[in-house]
Amino acid sequence: MIKYKITIEKVKTAYKITEKALNIAKKSISKGKENQAAEIIEMVSCYLTDSRHFEKIGDLINSFGAIYYAHGWLDCGARLKILDVNDDKLFTI
Repeated sequence: MIKYKITIEKVKTAYKITEKALNIAKKSISKGKENQAAEIIEMVSCYLTDSRHFEKIGDLINSFGAIYYAHGWLDCGARLKILDVNDDKLFTI
């Protein structure tokens, strides 16, 4: 059985990537989609806050998971054209 280890370095790297994508997303809201984008951005921010909380208490698995939930919201916004992004390294487009 293969075991994967979530390290603080992996958490920090994933957090930086998602934070970078969030900053791009905030500047790339499609016209007429501002309300939907606001909901996405709020959810991403909440999950990133959760991630920091889990990291602070030493729960790296849930910290890492929360980051991926956050990034999933960004990818969803990109796929639904709520976010007008074109970076295929940071978003699933």
